[in-house]
Amino acid sequence: MAIAVAVIVLAVGSVLFFFLSPWYLTPLASNWGTIDDTITITLWVTGAVFLAVNLFLAYVVVRYRFNKRRRSQYDPENKSLELWLTGLTTLGIAGLLAPGLLVWGSFVSPPQEAHQVEVVGQQWHWSFRFPGEDGRFGAAHNRFIDERNPFGMVDDPAGQDDILITSPHLVLPVDRPVKMVLRSKDVLHNVKVANFRAKMDMVPGQTSYFWFTPTVVGEYEIVCAQLCGIAHFAMRGRIEVVEQEVFDAWLSEQPTYAELAQLAPGDPEAGAERYATCAACHGAEGQGNAALNAPKLAGMDAWYLERQLALFRSGARGSHEDDTYGQQMRPFATMLPDRQAIVDVSAFIETLPDQAVETSLAGGDPERGARRYRTCANCHGQQGEGIRATNGPRLAGLPDWYLERQLQNFRHGVRGRHREDPYGNQMIEMAQVLVDDRAVRDVVAYITTLPQPRVDMAAVNPGGVEE
Repeated sequence: MAIAVAVIVLAVGSVLFFFLSPWYLTPLASNWGTIDDTITITLWVTGAVFLAVNLFLAYVVVRYRFNKRRRSQYDPENKSLELWLTGLTTLGIAGLLAPGLLVWGSFVSPPQEAHQVEVVGQQWHWSFRFPGEDGRFGAAHNRFIDERNPFGMVDDPAGQDDILITSPHLVLPVDRPVKMVLRSKDVLHNVKVANFRAKMDMVPGQTSYFWFTPTVVGEYEIVCAQLCGIAHFAMRGRIEVVEQEVFDAWLSEQPTYAELAQLAPGDPEAGAERYATCAACHGAEGQGNAALNAPKLAGMDAWYLERQLALFRSGARGSHEDDTYGQQMRPFATMLPDRQAIVDVSAFIETLPDQAVETSLAGGDPERGARRYRTCANCHGQQGEGIRATNGPRLAGLPDWYLERQLQNFRHGVRGRHREDPYGNQMIEMAQVLVDDRAVRDVVAYITTLPQPRVDMAAVNPGGVEE
């Protein structure tokens, strides 16, 4: 009897929890109310079956409890019962499948007037592409992807005016249908925006798509709903739904493939002149100066330097009230007037001779740190060499005091919280695996054991550029 009572309490309690729970679907912000209807039908069908089966179980426990004066009867076949079970199961399965199939057919049948956006997923980042004035996407293929061509654009006239968005921030116009074309650079991803009731797998080597119409102005989070690697949970972006005129103005400011391809590469000679100001703190050869809290720059990749200078210049880094040294850096970054100036000075820094740094901290355990670093290695490389594809900068060769400070800044949200710093947002999430100060010291101690470059100065030309 106690078991029957427990089954009834669990069944009734589950039903009450469902109706009284404050947790339900996020507010709908698209045209897909039919998806909500399908979910509701599924809940009613499965809920009815759940309740019926459990109440029947409780009845059977009571009705057929042990009685030494009664023997069980073996009944191998019961056609009437089988017909009832088959019929009810068929109705239940039809009730689950039919609405979903109808909605799915509509979900993958975009209207003719829908404009298009390509969503590109990679570990662990979102980027986007709009067709240009010709309304057509240019050809693209993953085998053409490199540092200068992150979308894998092919030499196709139709792609010259394609608009490329490298940040995980997409703007869409309200009340206008949009077809989302999905492509993955590396592994299986799944783009999901809960408020739009929209999600779809992104399979490497294939293109998938769906469509929706944003109906509510606002900002919505994009997440990856497929386990895609160690930083899967930090693969986030945002969609901002705005009025049509705001969208048009935003889109007109974004670069085309042709414009990006025509950008001049960094000029180290021009960058040398601009670096004169930086040298006061970071040293003439970018060796850094711990007394001035200026980290080593030599040995850092130009793409990472460009990104950080742009973040300082825009205020996405160095504006937190507790980031004292970042605040000191911001005014110097604003002295770089445009993107070309940033590219030039980064190109010059990349030519500086990279020399090993000395360890200044004590107390960390490299062996414990090695175990913790396994997570970091997925983005930054087994030897801390940095991985461009995952946007993970080089760590080996950086001063330990600087590494410790930045990890603490990430842990406490001093760095990376700004909405325009998506990679900083990811690092905040990843830095939480370092649960205390000792863990930080341990992983920094291990990084200092990684191979550092030792430059033969005789192989460096008089201009300071490595051969």
